Amino acid sequence: MTEPLSPSTPGLDPEPGEPGTSTALLERTEPETQEVEPGDRERFSHYVRKEKILESALSGEPVKALCGKTWVPGRDPEKFPVCPICKEIYDGLRDPQDGED
Repeated sequence: MTEPLSPSTPGLDPEPGEPGTSTALLERTEPETQEVEPGDRERFSHYVRKEKILESALSGEPVKALCGKTWVPGRDPEKFPVCPICKEIYDGLRDPQDGED
């Protein structure tokens, strides 16, 4: 059988008010980013404002299409059919979902 450790044994927490070491938890906050959305809309080319495409190409930040899809462009849009929701919005049938008028 082992002997109990005394309160002055290293590694034990000191009583409040007594000298000793303490640790604190620092929470790291990540910069707010937009979620990239997977799903069926991956099969389409989306309409995005021209200035947003240029910004994304320079910064690597995701863009938001007229239909509301958020992603980082990086493929040839000519290889995919146009998103039907983006096309409806572009043709004036629906309000844009990209946060702008």
